[in-house]
Amino acid sequence: MYARGMSAREIVGHLRELYGIEVSPDLISAVTDAVLDEISAWENRPLEAVYPVVFFNALRVKIRDESLVRNKAVHIALGVRADGGKEILGP
Repeated sequence: MYARGMSAREIVGHLRELYGIEVSPDLISAVTDAVLDEISAWENRPLEAVYPVVFFNALRVKIRDESLVRNKAVHIALGVRADGGKEILGP
């Protein structure tokens, strides 16, 4: 949610509305700060030069957008390495 531009206070309201839980904006900021470095490292990690097989898929989810609930697709790419291992290539 933070990556999509929501402020810490907007996330607090969103969590309260959807899940009925109370968290502080400070907690949201602490969690966000803790994972930002890991997300950046994952996004900038080296990928294999070749993936013999690549799967593309999408998951349809309901997302609240400006007080409306809309169906949106979450796309994902999964690469299969030559040794048979799998990697998420990107969302």
